[in-house]
Amino acid sequence: MEKLPVKHMINLAGARCIAAAAEAEASANDWAVVITIIDDGGHLVLLQRMDGTQLASIDLATQKALSALMYRRPTKAFEESLIGGRQAVLALPGALPVNGGLPLYYAGDLIGAIGVSGVTAEQDAQIAAAGGAAFQSLRE
Repeated sequence: MEKLPVKHMINLAGARCIAAAAEAEASANDWAVVITIIDDGGHLVLLQRMDGTQLASIDLATQKALSALMYRRPTKAFEESLIGGRQAVLALPGALPVNGGLPLYYAGDLIGAIGVSGVTAEQDAQIAAAGGAAFQSLRE
């Protein structure tokens, strides 16, 4: 009888660690953002809206995370394609060409994504990267 494969997943404790690091980066720069962490099925694990963040950032952060998850790449890749003149990226279902979404991998498996929205796209990406770096430390 074959053994079932092991599936790695992101849990609430891990999502809280990622969000705490992202929030620390945002707070250090006095930026108000929404931080969204989703699992590998695209389901919300954690959503954190800092005081004063615009309401639109709730949906934008979630869409950035979903885009990074579905296409297995940072949303910056879509933004760069669009800037480079590849307008076809706008026709890709669920692809959001705005920096700030990162896929999260564990042991080679895609287990979720982080999305950040509230300041400029580059600043959102900086915050998401801080969360991603905290995630890397969880893996070690």
